[in-house]
Amino acid sequence: MGDMPVRRLDLGYFVRPAGETGGPEARVEPVLAYLVRHDNGLILFDTGIGDAGPGTEAHYRPRRRPLQEALAAAGVGPEDIALVVNCHLHFDHCGGNPLFGGTPIVVQDVELATARRGDYTVGELVDFPGATYEEVSGEAEIWPGVRVVPTPGHTRGHQSLVLRQSDGTVVLAGQAHDFASHFAADHLARRAARDGVEPPLPPYRPWLDRLADFDPRRVLFAHDSSV
Repeated sequence: MGDMPVRRLDLGYFVRPAGETGGPEARVEPVLAYLVRHDNGLILFDTGIGDAGPGTEAHYRPRRRPLQEALAAAGVGPEDIALVVNCHLHFDHCGGNPLFGGTPIVVQDVELATARRGDYTVGELVDFPGATYEEVSGEAEIWPGVRVVPTPGHTRGHQSLVLRQSDGTVVLAGQAHDFASHFAADHLARRAARDGVEPPLPPYRPWLDRLADFDPRRVLFAHDSSV
């Protein structure tokens, strides 16, 4: 199996209100997806911002770049995607899913169950004509060299995609952390704990132990352009 080139897709942005940023000001956040070229075909990790209704539109003021346009810039179309993986099913990560009727969509079973209970996401973006989900429960190798790894926190069913490359591992971490700097801080907290530094120490996400097993070379996020 050859290496898997990864291309970042800019699918727009939204404005997170000050009440959700932990600070005094609003924050503009990108919405990023990733296109992976595998020997088995093209994988699309996340699909952008869907229409969540007038209330959500007014709250987050999104500006969308159509997924078809972003894919076309990469020289492909929705019909060329062999597999979709959603890190989770909030409207800004699964908005383009209805373009992929009949295409397998990999999601954690607990995430899909939560989405279908209501009051969580936009139902029309989850269950649409031809929706074909491949539910996994926990960690799984979905294609050679490609694994989904549970990274709960933002949602109970959040998952990341791990790509084993000849020159190191790439992790598509979705919204496992909002920012690369938060990931780095958690990584250092884990390092300090493992080095035996005396408490108190900040807590870190326990699944970082599993990601560390892959010795990642790059970690890419859904709402932060940093690497």
